[in-house]
Amino acid sequence: MLIIGIAGGSGSGKTTVVKAITQQLKDRVVVIPQDSYYKDLSHCTEQQKKEHNFDHPDSIDFKLLCQHLKELKEGKPIEQPVYSYITCSRSKDETVTVTPADVIIVEGILIFTCAELRKQLDIKIFVDADDDDRLMRVMSRDIIERGKTVEWVIDRYSKTVKPMFLQFIEPSKRYADIIIPQGGHNKVAIDVISATIEKSLANCKK
Repeated sequence: MLIIGIAGGSGSGKTTVVKAITQQLKDRVVVIPQDSYYKDLSHCTEQQKKEHNFDHPDSIDFKLLCQHLKELKEGKPIEQPVYSYITCSRSKDETVTVTPADVIIVEGILIFTCAELRKQLDIKIFVDADDDDRLMRVMSRDIIERGKTVEWVIDRYSKTVKPMFLQFIEPSKRYADIIIPQGGHNKVAIDVISATIEKSLANCKK
């Protein structure tokens, strides 16, 4: 089994890279999104939820994420949480059953900020992209998928997303084994990574 971490700022193209790799590896890979492991805020007031910083490492339940990776590596299935950005809470009635695969991809903006998680990753990839490009993708995603207003997105980007990127995410790039410039549009880099994964899997079987 190969565990791959794919990090990068919001809107950098991580999802595009993950999709490209999974298309090549098909049923040999499963994806674990960091977003599923946000801490439950159902006990908070609506105002507290609005002010919550989702781009700070403390917002992630890294303990559970690391435990789930450990179980997958041991060949055990896990029950991945289902998190809602609308209610800022985990579903109490629903989980996603994830079974072990040859390749486990862990994807998220903050995954390289956790030392314990980094130790579990065999390959660490950082997806880099221009700040303006990332802002446009963040605006599109938050407005269309999360029902936010343009004003809310710009305010959050300037007060939270950008400062947290500079404080936590950008510095975590130094832990990466591979850095992909131009985000998810770098086909050459994605092809090289896919070939590297195939080679690593072949070596694991020897």
